[in-house]
Amino acid sequence: MKRADIVGLDKAHVWHPYTAMEAYIAETDPLVVARSEGPYLHDVDGTRYLDANGSWWVSTLGHRHPRLLRALAEQAATLPHVSLAGITHEPAALLASELAAIAPGSDRPDLPASERLARVFYSDNGSTAVEVAIKMAAQYWAQNGHPRRTRFITLSGAFHGETMGATSVGGVPLFREVFGPLLFDVVHAPSPAEEGGWARAFEQVQAALRAHPDEIAGVILEPVLQGAAGMLMYSPDFVRAVREATREVDTFLIADEVFTGLGRTGARFAVDLAGVVPDMLCLAKALSGGILPFGATLATERVFSGFLGPSSRALYYGHSYCGNPLGAAIAREVLAVYRDEDVMGQVARKAPLVKAAFERMAATIPGLVRPRAVGMVGALDLGGGGYLARGGWRVYEAARRRGLYLRPMGDTVYIAPALNISEEALEELLSGVEASLREVASG
Repeated sequence: MKRADIVGLDKAHVWHPYTAMEAYIAETDPLVVARSEGPYLHDVDGTRYLDANGSWWVSTLGHRHPRLLRALAEQAATLPHVSLAGITHEPAALLASELAAIAPGSDRPDLPASERLARVFYSDNGSTAVEVAIKMAAQYWAQNGHPRRTRFITLSGAFHGETMGATSVGGVPLFREVFGPLLFDVVHAPSPAEEGGWARAFEQVQAALRAHPDEIAGVILEPVLQGAAGMLMYSPDFVRAVREATREVDTFLIADEVFTGLGRTGARFAVDLAGVVPDMLCLAKALSGGILPFGATLATERVFSGFLGPSSRALYYGHSYCGNPLGAAIAREVLAVYRDEDVMGQVARKAPLVKAAFERMAATIPGLVRPRAVGMVGALDLGGGGYLARGGWRVYEAARRRGLYLRPMGDTVYIAPALNISEEALEELLSGVEASLREVASG
């Protein structure tokens, strides 16, 4: 099809996510992506773009990694899909074992068996991985002696997904206020990245836990890095302190590592930076390899044991495609690529380049503030206009002219590229971002 025909059909029928559609239809000349490879997207007109955000943070191994495509084809040739309700298959069983083997705490011989993240519940994406954890926590307490534990503590600026439960524990007002009457009550604490730092945020988390120990089902965090809030970063000390506070009142810590898991922050899991083991850990994005939707919620043996017994105690939750063989086979190959290609070593070598570049940009370009970086994420702000501000979109247009696909969050400009991006492509990306920021600052 011709480009104009594709755009015409798109604007006539497609409702895009996170997009003001009236302006999009009237004003936007969208990228029309025809193919992808490695860190690059290729438009139908032949233009190549560096994908600066890994297509919403899922393509941590780049696009169309040949080993992932081979795993997909091999699995599709034998078993594309089967329900996981009461039956099993090899990819799901092997993947669960492999996830348990690399989970936080798996290398600690002193960790009690009850605290090991040895159980894996599959789902379709990050939102449902969080929804699973919410339901696990609520049902666990309901049938194990604490039926009043129905509230969760979450952070300002938190983003945990799009389903109603995940929206309820979110903390970005723009994404949740319109649904207010439909959401369950939560306790919001300040973000540890806000003014006052993590100590102030922790005081409020601890106070809520101590004031309502019989009401709190759990604390849910995006450890170290709050992505959708504008790439807000905070000290692992906060995660460590919250872990101790939840132990004090014997409630759950849920780590939402949908974005941060599998290397994004420089550690295999962001909670590893704090040296803690949560009671539940949510994964998706990187686990999918950017090939098929796939999610998983890891739970400790203690949580799992709370559902044993009569059939009335089972977790009656699931999705048609949870643990599907194609997604599980790809996820297994993702973990294998991480091992074989030393992806974590690559992150360690390239993360300092990201940090240095964003600090240099903020120091030398007028109007840029709050440079920050962790692992393979770098961000800075053009003022403080928030999510609906348009400053970042001027940078987007300047970057597009330079062959970069750079999706901002309001006035926050950031990169979260493939973890295995070559140093040459990374330098191309960083220099393109810097030139785009200079163009906007000067004009």
